[in-house]
Amino acid sequence: MNVFLVLAFLFFIGSVLGWILELFYRRIISKGKWINPGFLVGPYLPLYGFGLCVFYLLSTINLKPVFVILIMMFSVTAIEYIAGLIFIKGMGVKLWDYSEEWGNIDGLICPLYMLLWGVLATIYYYIVNPYVLNSVSWLEDNLAFSFFIGMFFGIILIDTIYSTQLVVKIRKFAREKELIVKYEELKASIMEQAKKNKEKYSFVFAISGNVKSIEKQLNQYMKEQIKRTNKIKRTINLFLHDKVKLKKKGANNESSSTESEKSPSESRK
Repeated sequence: MNVFLVLAFLFFIGSVLGWILELFYRRIISKGKWINPGFLVGPYLPLYGFGLCVFYLLSTINLKPVFVILIMMFSVTAIEYIAGLIFIKGMGVKLWDYSEEWGNIDGLICPLYMLLWGVLATIYYYIVNPYVLNSVSWLEDNLAFSFFIGMFFGIILIDTIYSTQLVVKIRKFAREKELIVKYEELKASIMEQAKKNKEKYSFVFAISGNVKSIEKQLNQYMKEQIKRTNKIKRTINLFLHDKVKLKKKGANNESSSTESEKSPSESRK
């Protein structure tokens, strides 16, 4: 069967399943909220689509399983880093942020999430791969399904055009304010503001395409970022102030102790 059709089919499966995985990850583990993950508004994440295609292609390498899994892990991590860098450098938008994780590089990749990709690669290699091969065999017997794959890519194309227009507006704002907008933080900010003002919130179209609305949303987001930055600065200043105070107190106590240890004759001197 045509390799392109197989990869398109796997990209479709990986993108949809990846979106579901990330949706529940944000709700249960990461943010505790139902936030539509990713750059696009629809229920799909292309990063996972590419990831599944990479896993499928690399699983055929004739090496020991441990090496195949390591190659899978590093390959998808590289894709994640390149994708994140394109959005930051080209659009002024950060789709995910690992800045608080140990050993991170530009806040885009880190050892923890690289390990999680390794876990997914292991699960794929030992458990999922046979099902993927069966699904490819099923596609061979049901080529009519390729029509739905074509529809899927048509929807993604329209979604990409729409989402890119949004990001262009965000990029303009980010450059004017010398700010990098964290996409999911922006969505969370919009959701919280909607709840606070008792306004309608759209899970899918969280970021409005209207110029005035998006400027309002971005200004609110920037205010929250400034507040957060100032709070961190105050915390650091208080910590440093307390540390200096303790140091001075320790020095005074040491000086008092030295004075008390002096002999009476030395004191008279």
